[in-house]
Amino acid sequence: MSDITGSATATGTAERELRKVVIASLVGSTVEWYDFFLYGVVAGIVFNQLYFPSDNPTVSIMLAYATFAVGFVARPLGGLIFGHFGDKIGRKTMLVITLMLMGGATVAIGLLPTYEQIGILAPILLLLLRIAQGIGIGGEWGGAVLMAYEFAPNGKRGFYASIPQIGLSLGLFLSSGVMALLTMLPDDQFMAWGWRSAFIGSIVLVVLGTWIRSNIRESPEFEKAKAESRSRDVGLPFVTMIKRYPGNVVLGMGARYIDGVFFNVFAVFSILYLSKIVGIPRTQALWTVCGAALVMVLFIPFFGRLSDRIGRPTTYAWGSLLLALSVFPAFWLMSTGDTLLIILGLVLPFGIIYPMCYGPEAALFADLFDPSVRYTGISFVYQFSGIFASGITPMIATYLMAANANDPFWLCCYVIFAALVSMVCALLIGRRERPAR
Repeated sequence: MSDITGSATATGTAERELRKVVIASLVGSTVEWYDFFLYGVVAGIVFNQLYFPSDNPTVSIMLAYATFAVGFVARPLGGLIFGHFGDKIGRKTMLVITLMLMGGATVAIGLLPTYEQIGILAPILLLLLRIAQGIGIGGEWGGAVLMAYEFAPNGKRGFYASIPQIGLSLGLFLSSGVMALLTMLPDDQFMAWGWRSAFIGSIVLVVLGTWIRSNIRESPEFEKAKAESRSRDVGLPFVTMIKRYPGNVVLGMGARYIDGVFFNVFAVFSILYLSKIVGIPRTQALWTVCGAALVMVLFIPFFGRLSDRIGRPTTYAWGSLLLALSVFPAFWLMSTGDTLLIILGLVLPFGIIYPMCYGPEAALFADLFDPSVRYTGISFVYQFSGIFASGITPMIATYLMAANANDPFWLCCYVIFAALVSMVCALLIGRRERPAR
């Protein structure tokens, strides 16, 4: 009887600890993505005017999106730095540090003087702060999803690792929603102080997230891997990762391609497309993206759970194919200018189909590596591929639209190409043997 009671107590304790870890990962991830996407939402409507003034509007927008891209270039550096120490020291400590780094850079952007006030120093400082944001999110993502993944029982890891992924949609929802509310201000007030309040206000979320993350314990799989590493020389996690899993790294980055491309076309570039080319009010475009992000919250864990049942590579491959099939209809619906059709054009592909890839993605990448190099592995795969998959996508989209008289045909072809690459890579991942746990 006492054994049964003890077992039940241990199970209850483990479940409570899992809930705490999942909540901590989700809250922190939401804060980080809010900070990161806030920049993307503002880049094409504020920074192009205040920090990159030019006689050519396209050049201004391209320069603003270039600093947006720099954040993605910096993310692999953050992934390598914090992935290394996350595999050597622990996941929990890195989560607290990355959240504080990201939050500090975001608040500083909200306080930054404009080009008119301090000249060329303004875009330089903006660039440096964007790099700090990139380093922060580069280290944060891997730790957040790993804590949930490594605490979860076998057979449910896809579901639990998908919950921190909801932070992306919640962060996008909050950043788009806050900016939509602020754009209701008179334009002069919005440009003078309205947009800044969204950046400075994130300090409240950062304090909350830091407090929550400070009250969880370390991942049990990491503690086990660390104990084993004392009896043998495991070397540098990055070097070990490259030696053991070169094929997994390449396939993981290929699978990630459609995630970054599709997200940045529909969450970032679509705001500029709808407001500047289709001609709907900017506030309406922001609210539409906001609504799609809210729908996504429901479908990310749904597809995470589905991946536990039918396999993560299978789920991801089907999601990639459906994204390829959806992009032309989506842009046709948005190009009509009709409110209901625009909502359908964003919510169906972005809010419902896209989570078919993003939901199981964290566990898909975590499956590629053993615990001793897992933080480094998933951070490198996700963040390094993000340079070409995410960071330069708004610039590519702007160029392809301008080169084709604002017709989205070539942009849609680019999205289809990315989706097919990811589908093939996901199928190849499914044929590979998983690393020993």
